[in-house]
Amino acid sequence: MTIADLKQSSPDSKLPRVNWAKIEEAENFAKTVKLYRQGKIDKDNFRRFRLQHGAYGTRMTDDYAMVRIKIPAGEIYPAQLEKISQLSETFSIGSAHVSTRQNIQLHWVVLEDVSEIMRGLTEVGLTSREACGNTVRNVMCSPLAGVCDNEKFDSTPYAIATAKFLLRNPLNQNLPRKFKFNFTCCEKHGMARIADVGLIPETRELEGKTQRGFKIFLGGGLGNKSFVGHQLEDFTSDEDLLYTSIAVLRIFDRMGNRKNMARNRMRYLVDEMGWDKFQNLVLKERAIVRATQSVIVKLEVDDTPNEIKRPISVSGTDGKQTPDGYSRWYKTTTFKQKQDGFRSVFVTLEAGDITSNQLRSLAQICRDFSAEGFARNGFNQEIVLRWVAEDDLPRLYSRLLEGGLANSGSLTMASPIGCSGTTSCNLALTNSHRLAKEIQRKFLELKYDEDEELRDASIKISGCPNSCGQHEIATIGFYGGGGRLGKDMYPNYVMSLGGRSDGDAMLGANCMRVPVKRVMPVIFKIIEIFKKNKKSVDTLSSWINRIVKGNEDSEIKSVNDLKKILSPLVVPPTKAEDEDFYQDYGTDTSYHTITGKGECAA
Repeated sequence: MTIADLKQSSPDSKLPRVNWAKIEEAENFAKTVKLYRQGKIDKDNFRRFRLQHGAYGTRMTDDYAMVRIKIPAGEIYPAQLEKISQLSETFSIGSAHVSTRQNIQLHWVVLEDVSEIMRGLTEVGLTSREACGNTVRNVMCSPLAGVCDNEKFDSTPYAIATAKFLLRNPLNQNLPRKFKFNFTCCEKHGMARIADVGLIPETRELEGKTQRGFKIFLGGGLGNKSFVGHQLEDFTSDEDLLYTSIAVLRIFDRMGNRKNMARNRMRYLVDEMGWDKFQNLVLKERAIVRATQSVIVKLEVDDTPNEIKRPISVSGTDGKQTPDGYSRWYKTTTFKQKQDGFRSVFVTLEAGDITSNQLRSLAQICRDFSAEGFARNGFNQEIVLRWVAEDDLPRLYSRLLEGGLANSGSLTMASPIGCSGTTSCNLALTNSHRLAKEIQRKFLELKYDEDEELRDASIKISGCPNSCGQHEIATIGFYGGGGRLGKDMYPNYVMSLGGRSDGDAMLGANCMRVPVKRVMPVIFKIIEIFKKNKKSVDTLSSWINRIVKGNEDSEIKSVNDLKKILSPLVVPPTKAEDEDFYQDYGTDTSYHTITGKGECAA
């Protein structure tokens, strides 16, 4: 089957707007794997090739890979969900993982089967090309772009056009390290300030006409050392978007640190050079690009409005009683669109995991309920069904319930982010993935998702300092490591407080080390202290923000004050007193730290 056959085989499915695939890449990958197995390609060169084609190394083995499927702007179509479901059952572990960068990952794939997955993806217009390696990664776009009441215009067509221009472009095939673009809808619903290039749509009046453009932020990013991006200028016209992007990539390619892997992201270049100097360099380089590029080098922005066609003619629940839990689900997972009568539904997943059966179920649900005919991957490891008629929400809830996809809390603190951790990552020190699930289940049991004072807070967990779980922009963030009492090691986290990624973006302040089996008691204690000391208008997020900034006037005036109260909770017992304390979630053996070679840059 090819993408052209999809319409005939699935007449009720909307066709993907872009075919990102090339079948010859799958064939070339299969040939290259054979040469590698025969010893005709050395390990380092094969690793670079593998990463460029979206196959990431798997923990402690060269025989398996994680295949990262790029979903540009997060747009995912029903037939694509079904194909990923099939590929997961055939070649992976029967489930998929939605990342924080809108990719979908298939884990523990036999190396020789990676090309088979690539072939399957070509049938539905998807690719894994440049999902890893030292290239421009998946171009992100807010799942609320086009439906957010605060946006100046829909940035989705620009994100798609940018992804099309850069995919397989010689400009970015051998950068000093990975490079990320984040488009968003507004200040609130995106992460523009923590990417190499972050873009927020903006408009201005010029000679009586409204001109589109962007606020562009450069040099942000999370990792072992993180930075908040700087705004390039007050307004960058949409005509200058491509020129600006090329200019920044050229500078990074030319001046980025290719020797020190720990300091070769663009944010380090900006920091070392100084923002004023880097800003001037970008503006000068852009002028050169604008003057020298051919007129045919441009973004192909297709801003034709999506066809909106409500797929269900019968509203309500067909006379059936709405199942229990509907009001809680409605309150904590749905977002009111700017278009009257429609909502976006954030399908809650556990740390981004979704089974093959659930993928198939969600594909059909998308056909039956989304008036735009496709879904979006979110920024927080969820899948978003947009353009759902409000009258159809009870029916949608019933269908999600049947597929085990009706958990509440995706838009609240009760839906933590957790990177893959020791389940697959070479660099991970803790099972952050499982910890996120444990917290989510407990929070839902305690109905924390229904607490309005906790709603805008967030918990994000990384298995190491590299921040794949985005812990530094969480209200309460954690990154993994190891602790020791005598000769015995235990899984440990560094807790940070007060991070956020909106218009007031700031990185969290490190507070203290928390053993994994004390993470939940510490969070519960923080909530208890908040409830005791808050003002009537406070949320947990605003209260912690004041503490981190030193503006709180209750008995908790600083992070140190909070640390003093929490410290007794994190004192490690001996192994004889509590053997479970020395085990990570998801294992029944004593904790130990074993890591392999990271592949963020190779």
